[in-house]
Amino acid sequence: MYSLRRFATKHARAYEAVYRATELPVLAALRLLSRVAGNRFEKPITWLEKHTKGLLFDCQMCGNCVLSKTGMTCPMNCPKAIRNGPCGGVRANGNCEVIPQMKCVWVDAWEGASRMQNSQEIELVQFAVDRSQQGSSAWIRLAKRESAG
Repeated sequence: MYSLRRFATKHARAYEAVYRATELPVLAALRLLSRVAGNRFEKPITWLEKHTKGLLFDCQMCGNCVLSKTGMTCPMNCPKAIRNGPCGGVRANGNCEVIPQMKCVWVDAWEGASRMQNSQEIELVQFAVDRSQQGSSAWIRLAKRESAG
């Protein structure tokens, strides 16, 4: 998973393009499914999201996805679960102080964001993760929020 996570960072611009191209159709499909099937579709969609994003980004399914803002790097892979930038313990070589053989998640996030068209979005302060949403689908939550607003 680690090598695929690093691949996503190195190819963040391409992932961003795919995300931007598919975001609206996917959300529209989820809204339609919600109207037709109610909540019955949530379990299979959550399973699909978990396995797709898990493979591509080593996603931790926090339910509060910010991949499109963090250089296609899941900040929840930080051993300290820091959501808004690196801790003070990043080593001189860019590796994590907790797991020294791993590149700091936030070093990767900044590198990935620098490759993206919306590179400034990494500078937006993210709210703390709502732990009650752990394991739930960010896709479904976003679709429901979009249809309500």
